[in-house]
Amino acid sequence: MASRALNPVDVSDSAFYTEDTWREPFARLRAEAPVSWREDSAYGPYWSVASHELIQQVELDPATYSSQLGNITIAEGVAGGEFPNFIAMDPPRHTEQRRVVAAAFTPSQMLHRERQVRERTKELLDALPVGETIDWVNQVAVPLTIGMLAIVLDFPWEERDSLRKWSDMASNVSPEVMTEQYAQDFFAEMGVMLARFDQLLEQRRAQPPADDLLSRMIHSEAMGNLTPLERIANIALLIVGGNDTTRNSMSGLVEALHKYPDQLDRLRADKALIPNAAQEIVRWQSPVTHMRRTLTRDAELGGQSLKAGEKIVLWYISANRDEAVFKDAERYDVGRENARRHLGFGHGIHRCVGARLAEIQLDTLIEEMIDRRWRIVPEGAPTRLASPFLHGFTAMPVSIAVD
Repeated sequence: MASRALNPVDVSDSAFYTEDTWREPFARLRAEAPVSWREDSAYGPYWSVASHELIQQVELDPATYSSQLGNITIAEGVAGGEFPNFIAMDPPRHTEQRRVVAAAFTPSQMLHRERQVRERTKELLDALPVGETIDWVNQVAVPLTIGMLAIVLDFPWEERDSLRKWSDMASNVSPEVMTEQYAQDFFAEMGVMLARFDQLLEQRRAQPPADDLLSRMIHSEAMGNLTPLERIANIALLIVGGNDTTRNSMSGLVEALHKYPDQLDRLRADKALIPNAAQEIVRWQSPVTHMRRTLTRDAELGGQSLKAGEKIVLWYISANRDEAVFKDAERYDVGRENARRHLGFGHGIHRCVGARLAEIQLDTLIEEMIDRRWRIVPEGAPTRLASPFLHGFTAMPVSIAVD
């Protein structure tokens, strides 16, 4: 094997994210080895891509860098098994199934969702106590996103807490998922999820086609006759995509505005900055830490020779701190001119299909906080998610001040 640029740090170690020490190793990789090989990790050997430009290059070449050959995360599925949802597919199947889901996120649909998001956000924030310690993650971010997910899926409202449990399990990336015991527990719980959703899907099948997402799926040629494993994988994807990423951006917003309080002043002075502030928090927080591809053939990238079958990990969290694209990248800047160039929603054919709904939820939360003259004050250190896949929080003690 030809000499390879070696990565001296295993950036898949979740300690970098729980301890919030990931910035320095990725800055080194961007400067010294934007494409590097790591031989040893809990997930086996892998390539890292750390720069904004090279990640885009990979994303725009699905013929070389497949989403289907391996898992979409650094882990090899659950106990090495495949998890065939539409994001873990290549064209043409990816295109066909994505089209079904995308129909639930059209501009007219989003106008309807915007009203629902506004109503839900007002209702939840109105009930929060001012001046008392609350957990922002579990009392604000999670209920807002899980509630919206239940509405999009037309899932029984009184059962919505199940969505969080399934989301947390389906998005788990850690060494434990590689074990047989975890696989047994995982598929037992996913079986419970599937049984409930199959009931809902069959109800939709018996009814005329409607606008909700489950109806669109069951009445479509591309997704109406999926295998049980495909149904589990696609339902899990929709739950994770509709929940974890937005909730982690909502919590990141609190941390960003505390670190950069002048940005809250800017938003209060000019509400026209709110949509850009939402884009900027997706960049700054990077709620999806990475996505993974697998090489279909030998290729050269960033001066490195990659071989067919090798795993390549795209570190979005690094791309979103790339100073070659984002000046003063560590700063949360609500007026950043190119905030929309972030890779927080991915890039190319796999860009997040629900990105617009996430933007609406973030826009609305920021606007409601500004209108209320709220300042969110930390009341202790947050606890961070132990994962190299999703970048987020498990708890965040804060209080609400009005000024």
